[in-house]
Amino acid sequence: MAKSVPAIFLDRDGTINVDHGYVHEIDAFEFIDGVIDAMRELKKMGYALVVVTNQSGIARGKFTEAQFETLTEWMDWSLADRDVDLDGIYYCPHHPQGSIEEFRQVCDCRKPHPGMLISARDFLHIDMAASYMVGDKLEDMQAAAAANVGTKVLVRTGKPVTAEAENAADCDVKQPCRSAIGDTEAAKISVMDKR
Repeated sequence: MAKSVPAIFLDRDGTINVDHGYVHEIDAFEFIDGVIDAMRELKKMGYALVVVTNQSGIARGKFTEAQFETLTEWMDWSLADRDVDLDGIYYCPHHPQGSIEEFRQVCDCRKPHPGMLISARDFLHIDMAASYMVGDKLEDMQAAAAANVGTKVLVRTGKPVTAEAENAADCDVKQPCRSAIGDTEAAKISVMDKR
């Protein structure tokens, strides 16, 4: 049996990159200041880095799955060029009211459902209790809770944060996770949180 590893699950839009809304072109993709350094440090600490992202723009016809895959490949290479190797990238192209029939469905992968996190857990042998979900929305926190992720970290680098999201998180900018992860790790995660 493979040894389990702790992971940092990362939402994409609003957590890794600036959320301009339906980001699908390289020219519109802007890494949030400090996020690459934080990811590099977390990787050095032994965490698997796993992106879990809802991409309803595919189902809504805002962009194609091929466009998303091109951007994702570019993002992955851009991070690798800066010594950040992602262990997994999981995305959900579905939406129940999508205009593209192939992707119009209720699924278990679209956050707040835990499907992407469970798939990553099973494939990468992730120790969920020792892992963290870092995201900017309530759905990120809910997916993490449903997948039994140990710590839910709400960042304020994306859309405005709701009180419901704050309540669902274990920590956010007001409570920097020091007791949960220790000073070093909390400092690295807080680099992602500029607002």
